[in-house]
Amino acid sequence: MSRDALKTLFHPFATEAVPMPGEGERVLFLGAEAGQPLPDDFKAELTKVQPFRPLFRMLGDNAFPHAEGSDYDGALILCGKHRGENEDRVAEALERVRPGGMIVIAGGKEDGIQTLRTTLLKLGVTLDYTPKYHGVAIWLARPQNADDLVKALKKSTVVIEARYETAPGMFSHEKVDGGSELLASRLPTDFDGNAADFGAGWGYLSIMLAEKSRRVNRIDLFEADWNALEFAKKNLARNSPDLEARFFWQDLGTEPAREKYDLVIMNPPFHETQAADPEIGKTVIRAAATALRSGGRLMMVANRGMPYEPLLGELFRESGETCRNARFKVLWARK
Repeated sequence: MSRDALKTLFHPFATEAVPMPGEGERVLFLGAEAGQPLPDDFKAELTKVQPFRPLFRMLGDNAFPHAEGSDYDGALILCGKHRGENEDRVAEALERVRPGGMIVIAGGKEDGIQTLRTTLLKLGVTLDYTPKYHGVAIWLARPQNADDLVKALKKSTVVIEARYETAPGMFSHEKVDGGSELLASRLPTDFDGNAADFGAGWGYLSIMLAEKSRRVNRIDLFEADWNALEFAKKNLARNSPDLEARFFWQDLGTEPAREKYDLVIMNPPFHETQAADPEIGKTVIRAAATALRSGGRLMMVANRGMPYEPLLGELFRESGETCRNARFKVLWARK
């Protein structure tokens, strides 16, 4: 998301197109991010909701990974890149804001804000909008009866292969990622120690390891997306009920694992914008090297073009490639 989207979000208040929230009012901020001071006259109590751990940690006081409560006097929404997640946030605001409360939404052009505006207009929503700072701000008063709007906008969870539950906005929420499938096909069948799943998402690789190595002692799942981690808890309870598992909502780049592991498995992220960024995956590799005990193994999958091999050679005693296909490669390393 363009950082300008934060300025766009507060532009309707600056122009007095939307009344400034006053003392004693409560405003819900979905998709909250730091980086833009509130207007001087913004006196309402702001409840900030951000499920992505790196962004959450920058928000300071009154921040939460998920929304709670009702009868808010208004809501702010920052759009992301996923249409379903954007529509879910609007539905949540409609559920939690009192009738007549103002809902202000903003996003950069790459964030799907135009698509969201079109969707709301098609649903008959009366709204105003303005382009500003390379983005668009939308605002509307919460209708007296918003039930039909909530039903139209709120997304159902997705069930994959009749055994995994996911939701829009998560990585690979509609099907198992091909890279994860390739790594799963190479996971050990005789592992009996303690493992960690870095960037565990909704739990697929942990479930696969538990099914292949029935004597695994424990798996710790680390994930920066609070929502994905909540679904991982559900998916492991459903698919691996006897597994000892622990769940950590954690940014491994700044919050390293506190224990040492015999095995780390991972399909590290490599996107924050449209362009691939190898540094994101390298950060997780460094975290894995620190978290492995002497003799411990790393097993990971990556897009074929990601240049991780030199770093593996630098951080580990041994490393190599297990296999590859047209899109992905499975790499290994030993501490």
